[in-house]
Amino acid sequence: MTRITLIACVLLAIAGIVQAQTTTLSVTVGPEAALTVNTGTTNLTTASTTFGNPFTGTTSLTYFIRTTKSTGTGNLTTKVTTDFGPAGGPSVGTPPSAGDALTYTCTVSAPGTACSGTQTASTTAQIAFGTWAAGANSAKVGNSASVAWSLTDDPAYTTGSYSATVTFTISAT
Repeated sequence: MTRITLIACVLLAIAGIVQAQTTTLSVTVGPEAALTVNTGTTNLTTASTTFGNPFTGTTSLTYFIRTTKSTGTGNLTTKVTTDFGPAGGPSVGTPPSAGDALTYTCTVSAPGTACSGTQTASTTAQIAFGTWAAGANSAKVGNSASVAWSLTDDPAYTTGSYSATVTFTISAT
């Protein structure tokens, strides 16, 4: 009996040394938006040799979004931030011929909504590409979107290589 009493006393003494405390974890999850342009350079090409078809190409994107549950929105825009250069070729801001244009159609997988119809690219304004409603959220690995570009093939363009920079901007509230 003495041995059991001694063991019980030792256990009670050790138990008195042990201390436990807790913490409460708190997190605020806010709206977020991110974008990956998967096509670093989009080559615009044409199969025509008689100016009958435009130069075309597709830019692939992956978007990540989370909008506020009841009042949030999100949008994706495009803007030509550096016009085609060097001089003598196509131009978005000052086309060499009336009717020349860089246009595009867009696709945005759910939960996004793509722009409707054909859009005309701009060097002065951000043009809507896709939108998201309140409570929208993408997959953890992202969702797909793309831009199908079309550039008028004008005989006034001087032969050579030309490039422009398009900036995509995504936001969420």
